[in-house]
Amino acid sequence: MRIGITGNIGSGKSYVCSLFKELGIPVFDSDYEAKQLYYRPEVKAKIIERLGPDMYREDGTLDRPRMAGCVFSDACALGYVESVLYPALNEWFAEWVDAQGAPFVLYESALIFEKHIETMFDAVIVVAASEPVRIRRVMTRDHCTEEEVRARMAMQLPQSEKVTKADYVIVHEEDDEDEFLMEQVLQIKTSLALAVREK
Repeated sequence: MRIGITGNIGSGKSYVCSLFKELGIPVFDSDYEAKQLYYRPEVKAKIIERLGPDMYREDGTLDRPRMAGCVFSDACALGYVESVLYPALNEWFAEWVDAQGAPFVLYESALIFEKHIETMFDAVIVVAASEPVRIRRVMTRDHCTEEEVRARMAMQLPQSEKVTKADYVIVHEEDDEDEFLMEQVLQIKTSLALAVREK
């Protein structure tokens, strides 16, 4: 089974994924894997052909600030980059899934609902936390202002909407309540393992 796991900025999604990993559940970090795709020869060639060779530095590494400036200022450029990356990412995810030996795997992405890819999965888990907690976490983690955090939050679907769409919800309200958090993770792991056996 392929399970999506998502959550808005500051929800603690990546930490929850680390708990699933501790329990032996493989996690596909789509953000990390997408960044690696920029170095695949076929992807790199398409980026250079459309956006120019200066998207990569002389040492062959991606010039991330230049790329970010390009795609955030040009919707067509963003659409093109996504049209190159997402098919390659989906292909790599399928290959990765085939190599796993677990009853189910997790696909970690902040944008499952924003990108309308929830139909790729047998179920979707949403990690949720209250707005004050999420703001505090991001301000501490990224050394930014509340205004900057809220601007980033505004680019995502409201958490309440994601929760209504979810098959499972994990509440990650306080950072020191690992026992309660692990209890939720274990309940979902048990439920999904049972669903796999019933398939």
